[in-house]
Amino acid sequence: MYEPRTYRHWIKGGDLISFNVVVKETDLYIRASTNLKRKALKLVVKYRAMLESYIRRYPSFLTSRQPLPIDENAPHIVKTMSEAASRAGVGPMASVAGAIAEFVGTELLDFSPEIIVENGGDIYLKSLGKRLVGIYAGQSPLTGKIGLEITEADTPLGICTSSGTVGHSLSYGKADAVIVLSKSATLADAAATAIGNLIKQPADIPSGIELAKGIEGVLGVVIIKGDNTGLWGKVKICPMSLGKRGQK
Repeated sequence: MYEPRTYRHWIKGGDLISFNVVVKETDLYIRASTNLKRKALKLVVKYRAMLESYIRRYPSFLTSRQPLPIDENAPHIVKTMSEAASRAGVGPMASVAGAIAEFVGTELLDFSPEIIVENGGDIYLKSLGKRLVGIYAGQSPLTGKIGLEITEADTPLGICTSSGTVGHSLSYGKADAVIVLSKSATLADAAATAIGNLIKQPADIPSGIELAKGIEGVLGVVIIKGDNTGLWGKVKICPMSLGKRGQK
């Protein structure tokens, strides 16, 4: 069943132009200084083709729940996903949404000084000012009440979310939201999956934070289970007033 992505309006950024790019399972919501939809579409097709070609040769890349050795001639996006998976201790496809957001967003920076690419709750962000990113945590009472304050100096930044109660992504945990910050959206995605897998109940939050601390490249984490929250690292939480339409 399709779940409306109302959270896509929870990044303050009305000064930018918004557009969607959809190719098969990839569904990007992008904001930029100009409409770069055609360029973004070409980039999505390019990176998906790289991944699909590699998976045809190495099917285990798609299905493994553990890190895998990678062909030395693999495309850069495959190698980046593999490295992220190794750091976080998960399968390489755990980072695919963050990787697509990051690789597409990085190339779009040649055409726009500010870029926000959201891919199923995983975000690549480059901003010239302060941005507020609302936190969507399903049925948690904290949904829509708090957000992350991101400054220009923080970016480019990956802000990726894993949930055991929202969406269709595989998680062995029951966290309402695990949000990881990293300079690499690919790593943030893999780390969010790994941490989310640990969270079955509020008592697991400290273990999740310890795991985050041990993953090289993770800058901060927010873990939400019900009305319980754990924070660590370079995370600035602020109240979020979203209004009826989410973002103004």
